[in-house]
Amino acid sequence: MRQLVAFVKKEWMEVIRNGKFTILIIVFILFGVMNPAIAKLTPWLMENFSESLEESGIIIGEVTVDAMTSWTQYYKNVPMAMIVFLLMFSGILVVEYQRGTLINVITKGMARWKIIVGKSFILTLLWSVNYWMCYGITYAYNAYFWDNSIAEHVAVSAFCVYLLGIWLLSLMMLMSVLFDSAAGVTVGTGAVFFVSYMLSMVPDLQKYLPTKLMESSGLLSRVGEVEDFYWALGIVVVLIVIQLVGAILLFNRKRL
Repeated sequence: MRQLVAFVKKEWMEVIRNGKFTILIIVFILFGVMNPAIAKLTPWLMENFSESLEESGIIIGEVTVDAMTSWTQYYKNVPMAMIVFLLMFSGILVVEYQRGTLINVITKGMARWKIIVGKSFILTLLWSVNYWMCYGITYAYNAYFWDNSIAEHVAVSAFCVYLLGIWLLSLMMLMSVLFDSAAGVTVGTGAVFFVSYMLSMVPDLQKYLPTKLMESSGLLSRVGEVEDFYWALGIVVVLIVIQLVGAILLFNRKRL
């Protein structure tokens, strides 16, 4: 256990030193502020562009914004923040392969599974801190400017997207064991997500797929019920465990 704790501390310090933690904080704060800001500025923008749009035959009526407008923007921006996160850490193991640093760690007696667990813990910690910070900023501004009670199941909807992010992180870790390049990790992770997205177009399969969680924003406007996501949530948890165990088993047999 001491080895694992020491490895996690080392990984954490590296994230701090290379500036990735600072970049993530800035990006997620910007996304958190951007959601209510865009909603607040929408009427002003429409008013300023109304004359030029009228000349094109487009007439804009009175624009009303509320907390729902900001939450809609939130669920448009979160996927972009998620992509930034995944791209930043797609080389979390690949860089170690290239530098040969893992060989030194393993020859000193550290079990390989601790490397996967330690890096997965850091990824989950970073995602959790930044995601919920972004959510908290948006929630606070929405409460200040409008009223969050207009939206239903705000926390449940946010948790579904959060868990989707954890699934993608565990998938990325598995791909990091299978591939020796950041491009391979990114393409592999994206390919699995794309397949899940395409399969979700089959009505009978939709409720069982991880990408079902992307639809949780509909809960805010009472489109569907929380129960509709139970299967997807359960399967995603199982997949996270399977992917991490698979990453450990494959990493144990990987030639470094």
